[in-house]
Amino acid sequence: MRTALARTLTMGMLAVAAGGLLVACGSDDSTATGSPSTTVATTTAGSTSAEASATSSSTTAAPATSPGEAATAPPEQPQPVPADYPGPTEAPIDATGQAFLAELKAKGVTVAGNGEIATSTATYICSAQSQGVQPDEISTFVTANVGVEASASGAQITAEQAGETAQIYIAAAKNTYCKG
Repeated sequence: MRTALARTLTMGMLAVAAGGLLVACGSDDSTATGSPSTTVATTTAGSTSAEASATSSSTTAAPATSPGEAATAPPEQPQPVPADYPGPTEAPIDATGQAFLAELKAKGVTVAGNGEIATSTATYICSAQSQGVQPDEISTFVTANVGVEASASGAQITAEQAGETAQIYIAAAKNTYCKG
């Protein structure tokens, strides 16, 4: 009976010791740290493998790689709409939009293109006012849109001019576009 108990205890202690060694040898960490290296070991006649790898191993850094073609390709340029494209190339502006654009023109504001940027700005003004957006937030957004429109038309304006023009947009939108 004593021998069986001694064997069981001995086997248990060996199992615990073996488990401890396995836990000490590695971890659950699968994160790579540092730079990868390559070890080359050659053996010569008469030397042991451990001696050969200790004396003739070398560490080299991984070669640098260049970014893929997608990262270095030039940005894609939009293509113009063909002349024979079926359908309108510009959205028509309704009577309310035309009245808004006429008021802007009367106040000395020149809009870009057919006025799409200006009318979309007016749509924003009316929507923001109906939702209770603060006037200074509306003014900031409209000032930015005025700058975008000036840039689209090829004009350069100062921040002060953009702010003044934004107030004209807001007043014109209240008078013509937001009715209804």
